[in-house]
This record gives sequence, C-alpha cells and structure tokens, in this order.
Amino acid sequence: MNNDENPRSEQPEGGASVAPDASATPPAQEVSGRQRLKAGLWPPRLSRAQLIVAVLLFGLGLGLAIQVRSTSDDSALRGARQEDLVRILDEVDDRTQRLEDEKQRLDDQRTELENSSDQAEEARKQTLEKERQLGILAGTVAAQGPGITLTITDPARAVAPDMLLDAIQELRAAGAEAIEVNGVRVVANTYFSGDAGDVQVDGKKIEAPYEFTVIGKPQDLEPALNIPGGVVQTLEKEQATVLVERSDDIVVDALRPVQRPDYARSSSP
Repeated sequence: MNNDENPRSEQPEGGASVAPDASATPPAQEVSGRQRLKAGLWPPRLSRAQLIVAVLLFGLGLGLAIQVRSTSDDSALRGARQEDLVRILDEVDDRTQRLEDEKQRLDDQRTELENSSDQAEEARKQTLEKERQLGILAGTVAAQGPGITLTITDPARAVAPDMLLDAIQELRAAGAEAIEVNGVRVVANTYFSGDAGDVQVDGKKIEAPYEFTVIGKPQDLEPALNIPGGVVQTLEKEQATVLVERSDDIVVDALRPVQRPDYARSSSP
C-alpha cells in the first residue's frame, strides 16, 4: 500500500508524537430531548390570546358542571322503570289528595267556629233581651215607651183601695207592660190596703191625686178604662175626677230592689 494514501498522521522521525493545539475549541455537549421539552414548557410563556382561550374554557367547564348537577334528578327519573314512575305518580296524587282533605277540614273548622261565634252572640243578645224584659216585669229596671197617664183626684176622699186595684187590673188586661202609682212600681205581688182617703200601696201611704204612669199601647189602654160600667164611671160616681192623657214617651223609673228567692231555683240546666 502506498504510504501517501495512509490516513493516519505522519509522525516525525525518532518516534516522538506531536502534541495537540491547546487553543483548539472543545466539541459541544449533546442536549437530550427531555431537556429540550422541559426548557420549552417552563417557565410558561402565555400570550394574550392563549390567556383568553383558557378563561373561556374554564367558564365553559363550570357551566357544564352546574348543568349536570341541576339535571341529575331528572336524569334519575329518565332512567327509572315504568312501574317506578307509576308508583311515584300515585304517591304524588295521594299527597295532593291528603292536602285537599286537610284544606277541607280546616275550612269546615273555620265555618263551624264562625257559626258557633254567631250562635253564641245571638244567644247572648237573646239572653240580654230576656233579662231586660224580666227586669221590666219585676220592676228592677226602668222602662220607657208610649202609653198613658191616668190622674184621679178625690176631693171627697171617697176613693177606696179596691177601686184603684180595679184600675190596675183593667190596665193589665189591656196590655200594660209597666205601671207606676205615685212613685211606687207596680209588680205582680203589688197590693192596695187601707181605707178611702187613706190608701197604701205595698205598705206605703199615698195621697190623692193618684197618678198612674202606664206604658203600653195607648189605643188599647184608654178605651179599656172608659168602657160602660168600667173604672172611669165607677170613680165618677164617687165624685172623683178622672183624666186620661196619651203620650208617645212615657217613663217609668220607680224601681224595686232585686230579691233573691229563698227556696225557688231555676230548673233549666
């Protein structure tokens, strides 16, 4: 082989080797693929467009999560069997019916309470009215209304107690509801005693003129006194003078004390 074609370097004579040049550049260190990937990802270098896209993707993901959560119940129903759906529907119908029944029950209670309240109020009014009527008859309350005044003068002192009692009986028969004689209230047990010119009512002495204040229908009271052979004619025979006057506003305010019975008790519950 020709020595000129030998690729190895030609060495100097005497076998000494030639030293390499110290100023020569060392070969570049080889960089791996992982190092190049890491260098490209960190630190991140985001452009404005990439940042906008990231925000939009985050908003889209959040909206999808909310939608999935809100429709989770519906999705459960969608996956239910027909028998389950029928049972659920029956339960809803039963609940609706129970609520309707409860509403009707409450409405009935309200109506009952309203009626009870009205009945109680009406009973209270009737009781008060009955008490007022009984008080008038018993002479424990004052009374006012249309009626007449009957005035009897007795100059001859000939009017006897029984004549005045006849006048009371005639007035009661004609519908008199309240009577007062010279300041004494006439009630069911009222009595006249004494002699002519010396008359007493329930033990209280009264003197002429005898004035009767009577509440009732004037059109019935006055004719009852003037019937033939009645009170007026009987008194006139004793030379007494009788004057009857009608009025639309008669007041009977003489009162009797309220007395509690010793033995009688109400038989009503």
